[in-house]
Amino acid sequence: MNKLLRLNSREKNILVKTPIMASLGPSALTKMLDLATAVNYESRDILFREGEEAESFYCVLSGYVRLYRLNKDGREADIRICGPGDTFAECLLYLGPNYRYNAQAAENVTLARFDIARVRAAAEQDVDISRAIMQSLANHLLTTMDCVANDRLQTAPQRVAHFLLTSCPKESTSASIRLPFQKSLLAGKLGLAPEALSRAFSALRRAGVTVRGRLIQINDVNALKQI
Repeated sequence: MNKLLRLNSREKNILVKTPIMASLGPSALTKMLDLATAVNYESRDILFREGEEAESFYCVLSGYVRLYRLNKDGREADIRICGPGDTFAECLLYLGPNYRYNAQAAENVTLARFDIARVRAAAEQDVDISRAIMQSLANHLLTTMDCVANDRLQTAPQRVAHFLLTSCPKESTSASIRLPFQKSLLAGKLGLAPEALSRAFSALRRAGVTVRGRLIQINDVNALKQI
């Protein structure tokens, strides 16, 4: 396993602002910071595999982590793309004992690692920690329900348009967006095959969307809203 390090001041400042930590009181926050260690992975490193014993859950401090499953034929299905501030695998505090999916660094990443057994013990003693974990799990549930609804109610171009609109500055009439990750990851995030993502971008040209690598130009935000 990669070497575990104490969080430096910059990493602590990032961690305390993440959703799972931001609602904690001073005492609970100190306990959780004491339980966190920093770990770095290079692009394409495997953090853990489905079925392995679950020892840790993580919070992304920088970079992106891909969560996915494999079928018996080796086909991959993306479950979630986790970016800065996102936590994953904390559900195993209560479900355990094994990871339910694979996790891979999509690029070089820095993570805060939490030992599941130690956090479980802390949550049993501190209601603030327990409440923060439950709130994180509830947010994951609502996000998952939204993803399922969007998969069933939106076409591929509509999913892409929704993602682009959420990335546009408020009140803007046009925008230039640089994707924070490769388009293959965006496809997985939106539940699309890479070729379906390409077709969706092609369909959005009539709404004034042009794509050059990771750079996406939106000439008319209002037209995009009508997709």
